Amino acid sequence: MNEKNNSLSEEELTEIRLEMVERQIVRRNVKDKAVLEAMRKVPRHLFVPQHYLPSAYDDGPLPIGYEQTISQPYVVASMTEELQLTPQSRVLEIGTGCGYQTAVLAEIAREVCTIEIIPQLADSARKLLENLGYGNLHFQTGDGSQGWPDKAPFDGIIVTAAAPRIPEILVTQLKFSGRMVIPVERGYYGSQDLLLLVKDIDGVKETNLYPVRFVPLQNKE
Repeated sequence: MNEKNNSLSEEELTEIRLEMVERQIVRRNVKDKAVLEAMRKVPRHLFVPQHYLPSAYDDGPLPIGYEQTISQPYVVASMTEELQLTPQSRVLEIGTGCGYQTAVLAEIAREVCTIEIIPQLADSARKLLENLGYGNLHFQTGDGSQGWPDKAPFDGIIVTAAAPRIPEILVTQLKFSGRMVIPVERGYYGSQDLLLLVKDIDGVKETNLYPVRFVPLQNKE
């Protein structure tokens, strides 16, 4: 997209979005049909600041204010696919941000509980998501690093900011067979890895998926 694309019609934006899914996501081997359908449906351009509209469907993250970002479309799709959600799933999202990842989750899961520590982002995301008609969301403004114990356990947990270590309190809020995707700092040169954690009766299996770059997870400490 370029500067003159600020006045694109909804039909043109939809065409660009569908092209984004094919080029950026399908070609990178995301296969989950529900994830692909959600990525085709959710209007990413509504979740970015107006002056970034020409870049809304570019292959990368974008600033959304308050030193936060909306994630690269491929990363959103990939993280969602790793959760293996079904229409019966209950999901916890740590870091609502602008609400784009939240909307993708809400298209697939039965219930999404989402927490955002920055009040301005929490308020704007909630208004947008409610205006878009999502009725399966629960919102909380506050420290997401502690999870949402009153709503636990969850089939999936997704963390959209980099933690210094795996938060054990979040692991306790996963169901058995539950899955968590989380970026974790590796302590050298600002390196981060996206991890998949799968909980079963024998403990937690950890898989390193790929290197990432997320903003740090904020908490009240």
